[in-house]
Order: sequence, then C-alpha cells, then structure tokens
Amino acid sequence: MPASRSRHLCSVAAALVLTVAAPATAASAASGASGLREVLFVGNNWDGTADVIKSSGDFAEVGRINVIPDRDQRMAEINADPIKWVYFQAIRNSVGEGHDQFADDMYSTPDGKSVVVSRPSFADVVSIDLATGRINWRFPVAGYRADHMAVSPDGTRVAVSASTANTVHVLDIGTGKQLGSFATGDKPHENVFTRDGKYIWNMSIGDVNTSLDSPGWDWTKGDRHITVVDATTYKQVRVIDMRQRLDAYGLKDFSDAVRPAVFSPDDSKLYFQVSFFNGFLEYDVAADKITRMKTLPKNPATSEDRTTWVNDSRHHGISMNPEGTKLCVAGTMDDYATVVDRSTLQEGPLVPTSKPYWATVSGDGKDCVVSESGADQVTAIDFATGRKVTSVPVGDHPQRVRLGHVQADWTGPSGS
Repeated sequence: MPASRSRHLCSVAAALVLTVAAPATAASAASGASGLREVLFVGNNWDGTADVIKSSGDFAEVGRINVIPDRDQRMAEINADPIKWVYFQAIRNSVGEGHDQFADDMYSTPDGKSVVVSRPSFADVVSIDLATGRINWRFPVAGYRADHMAVSPDGTRVAVSASTANTVHVLDIGTGKQLGSFATGDKPHENVFTRDGKYIWNMSIGDVNTSLDSPGWDWTKGDRHITVVDATTYKQVRVIDMRQRLDAYGLKDFSDAVRPAVFSPDDSKLYFQVSFFNGFLEYDVAADKITRMKTLPKNPATSEDRTTWVNDSRHHGISMNPEGTKLCVAGTMDDYATVVDRSTLQEGPLVPTSKPYWATVSGDGKDCVVSESGADQVTAIDFATGRKVTSVPVGDHPQRVRLGHVQADWTGPSGS
C-alpha cells in the first residue's frame, strides 16, 4: 500500500455525521424572494452554452446563454503560452473526447441576476450577467483545468475543483474573490457543502484518462479519497479512504474513485458510484463502513473493454427524491436511466437514454432529470412510476444540470 494511504487513517470520532445539502438547497436560498423564477440550468459543455428551462412541468425552454463571450481573448492567451496550449489540447483529446470543454458546472446568484460557470478548457470560473450576457468577473484557477463546483446553502460562496492542481478554491459568488482554498487528493472532482454550511466534502477521482483500466492496475490511478474541511477555516477535519472500506466489504477489485454521490435526507447514508461499476454503494456515515451494494443491469450492446468507457465511467449520475425513498441513476455507458427503491434496492423500468451524464431533481421534487449527452437533450423521469415524462432538446453535450433562479421576466440576455 502506498505511503500516502497512511494519512487516510486519521480518525475523527465516528459520530461526526455531517448534514449534507440536498441538490435543490442552493436554489432554495432565493426561493422566497420576489420577482424570481425557479429554473434549471443545463450546461452544454462542447458548444459553450447553457440552456435555461422550466424547473418542472413541461421543462420548456426559457432562454439560452453564451458562457464563452470572451472566447477570442482566451484563445489568444492560450495560443501565446506553450504550456497552456499543451494543456488545452490535452483536455480536448482526453476528457473532452475530441472536443473543447466550455461549460462544466454552474449556479445562479441569490438575486437571479448572474450565473457562475466553471470552464474546464479555459481553466477558470466566470460570472455572467444574465441581462447583458457580459462577464462580471473571472477567476483563473490554479493549474490548467476547472471542474465541478458546489454552492453554499446561503448562495454566497462557490467551491470549485482545480483538477490539475489538487486544489479546491472557495470564491465569493458576487465578486469572485477567493475566500480560501484547500488541498485534496489527485484530481478533485465533486464538491458538496453541508446543509448547515459548516463543512465541504470533496471527492478526488485520480487519473481517469490512462489506459491502465484493469483492476490490477487501479493503484496507478492516483491518490483518491474524500476530503472533509471546515467551511470557515478550510482546514481538514476528516479524510475517508474508500479503498479500506471497499476491501472490508469484500470488493478488493473495485475502484476507490468516488464519482457522483448523494446523501439521504437524514444524513445517515451516502450513496455513491465508483469508476467502472454498473451500480452504486451505500455508506453508513456514523458507522464509517459500506453497508449495501446495488448492481444494475448491463446493456448487452456495451463493450466489456473498459478502455472504451468514457473517463473510466460506467454509470455517472445519481440523485434522490426529497422524501428519500427513491434514487435515480444515470447508466452512462449502458444508455439508460432508472429509478431505484431505496428500501429494497429494486430498480424500475430501464428508460432508454443516450449516454446520460448527470441526474438531478426537478423543482417540484416529482421528477428525476437526466442529461442525455449523446442525444443533446434532457429527459424527465417520474420518481413515482419510474417512467419517462418528457424530453426537451438542448445544446451540444449537456452535462451538469442545476436548479437556480432568473428574474421573473427573463428570456435571455439582451445581446443574444
């Protein structure tokens, strides 16, 4: 076992059960404000746009945003810097699958006047004025790639992963000023604020672009763990090494790269996906151990050659209904999404979807909304029945879908 694993053994009392925000928490900060409309922001990673759609019902289009209005300026900077140019090309030809990555994650400000976007290929975070489409502020992240973000429960701070620098920055959402930062494992990915805003959880996923994908080579993927920090001091309070928990459960051949994850409403359980696995695991936070595993069906048409799976994913995207009774899983490489009963872990109908990349919850909590990156649309699935409600077209390669707000009469920037 690499020496770096030893630091994962640092212990904090098992009673440290952290209360984690539900996906809609960030948007709810403005839910009572007048003059605002709740929407879903859909980031179209390959064409650098964001579609804004209704948060429930028919999910109809409200407007569209160009999230790279400064593209010419950014490209001039990249072309003038040989190192930046090399990383830009590397992103395009690895995680980008031959495309540039312009819109990874996004959250609106509490007043519904701006949206903050992480842009992997430009290695930055920008705030875009929703009325004009112009950039309010820009924050270049450490290293050469920006990734997933999280917003604090009060909507005033965003945490963004700088994936090549093994760092998470925490920014003031209004000004873009850095409030703090902290170190992570290799390739920080998902971030989650706790419901009370006191802690941030970060999941590092390691190198997902190497061809050493067989279980015997998993150790070459890097130092991967969950880092929990105090959201005021940004000091580490806990490290969770899933390698040890997977081994204890008898899953020595499983990757320990924690991908999308969701907490139960009572904060006692974490449901998470790992690289290469068609299913998810249940982790008891207080007991600090894996308690259940759910294996979902394989698509016979999906190649068993793991090097053909995008960024080491097999399934990527998981959400939970507000009642905590149903999970929704995006079976990325198996081309389906399905609703799973949390009590029995029995899956419902396998809803055909094309390379579903993310799963979130509608504004009214009734539907699971998945981004179909292979079909350039988002699809809503009824939590109650597990069946498809509707699909709506969006831009090129939709990935992250986040609840947020715009001004009530907003239909797009004035310059669009």
